[in-house]
Amino acid sequence: MPIDHVSDTARWVAVYRAMETERPDAIFRDPYARRLAGAKGEDIVRSMKRGASAAWSMIVRTAVFDELILREVAANGIDCVLNLAAGLDARPFRLSLPPTLRWIDVDFADILDYKWQVLKSEQASCRYETAPTDLTDGDARRALFARVATDHQRVLVVAEGLLIYLTPADVSALATDLHGQPAFASWIIDLASPRLLKWMTASWGKKAAQGNAPFLFAPAEGTAFFAASGWKEREYRSSWIDAKRLKRTMPGAWLMSLFALFQTQKMRREANRMAGQVLLDRA
Repeated sequence: MPIDHVSDTARWVAVYRAMETERPDAIFRDPYARRLAGAKGEDIVRSMKRGASAAWSMIVRTAVFDELILREVAANGIDCVLNLAAGLDARPFRLSLPPTLRWIDVDFADILDYKWQVLKSEQASCRYETAPTDLTDGDARRALFARVATDHQRVLVVAEGLLIYLTPADVSALATDLHGQPAFASWIIDLASPRLLKWMTASWGKKAAQGNAPFLFAPAEGTAFFAASGWKEREYRSSWIDAKRLKRTMPGAWLMSLFALFQTQKMRREANRMAGQVLLDRA
């Protein structure tokens, strides 16, 4: 099994970014993705059932996160992006960001060190730094959040590809600690539904669990889960709807669109919320 640790999933997703980048009609460019993924990333995708055909969902997720981050930074006075479980995200190097913006990547030391070895000769567009931290360590997490909040007025928190690997209790604790810092103005996450979690578990769950990266979090109440921790949904971006907009739909999407013609409005709403990217604000 090529996945040995949850950090290895970053190599998996980097392969998908590389696949998109190499298309002539790419909707984003990540010139570092192939190097960051490495041979191990390729091995992971090959080992996964329908690994390559699942690229569309991660490509859409990447594009929508790009859109939301750029918009929030430009429109809402964000002076810091706190990128939780940053993995091999190269946004500070591939996006055009304000040079005064501070971008802080948070993850395990090993994955951040590996990324820096690949990118150390590249120029970030903003003030880039790393903060090696185990986000499941509550004391270390809260100390980091307090330190970041002290130095900034409006922080955008980003958590791409993180929550699904945490238990509901861990997500609740993380959300509560984030809300405890008034400077943390908004938070971008990706969110799966129980229906999607069931499909992912059936498709990849056994291998992911063997690699210490089981799929765990998909609240039945959707974004309402975060209300108890002080967060509310400002914007929900359906992966299904954005995939059609971006022309990156899943294989066989035409058949699902045909089935949708016979669904009730409630069923269509549920389908559109099967997976998505969410912008949360402080309640």
